[in-house]
Amino acid sequence: MGREKLNGGQIAEAMAKLAGWSIQDGALHREFVFKDFSEAFAFIARVALLAEAMNHHPDWSNSWNKVTINLVTHSAGGLTANDVELASKIQAL
Repeated sequence: MGREKLNGGQIAEAMAKLAGWSIQDGALHREFVFKDFSEAFAFIARVALLAEAMNHHPDWSNSWNKVTINLVTHSAGGLTANDVELASKIQAL
């Protein structure tokens, strides 16, 4: 499910529903800033559980209170429905 590369129209439709996300280097991109490292790490743990349940894992980094997430399906060579679904679930956190 969701592993076929999206076309431009599908990406535009998805972006309209993903407030705060952008496209950067072909991936869904968002930076989250928290009060401190503990809050950032708790967020990472919650996202990890979502990603593992979907078997769809983000490219991400953490620097103190900032978490940067990039979602792209490498095997499809671009964005897929899985990326949009995981971004939506992350946004709901």
